[in-house]
Amino acid sequence: HVQLVESGGGTVQAGGSLRLSCGIRGWQYNTYCMGWFRQIPGKAREGVASIEYDGTTTHAGAVKGRFTISRDSDKNILFLQMNSLKPEDTAMYYCAAHPWFRGLNPGYQFWGQGTQVTVS
Repeated sequence: HVQLVESGGGTVQAGGSLRLSCGIRGWQYNTYCMGWFRQIPGKAREGVASIEYDGTTTHAGAVKGRFTISRDSDKNILFLQMNSLKPEDTAMYYCAAHPWFRGLNPGYQFWGQGTQVTVS
């Protein structure tokens, strides 16, 4: 039974930083792809960043150079460091996990409950 639990969201002023964390429990697969997505009401879920089991990362163009995805494999924690935040980054952020490569496509098998990020 795979569980993903996000934390670290909140309200920050434009130009500020936040770090999101996602604890992953019960992972049973030898390979994985993990990602961060965001969604605002009325719009489709958008891929933000992903990381594969070999460490390969992908960042969406809108966040490249500002956001960084990383992981602590020993502790099974996924991170998203968000710097130079803009009001348009305001959204519900979700972490997700999939047994093989998915990149920024939202068809992941496992999802967290989401954490709100608001940039004023």
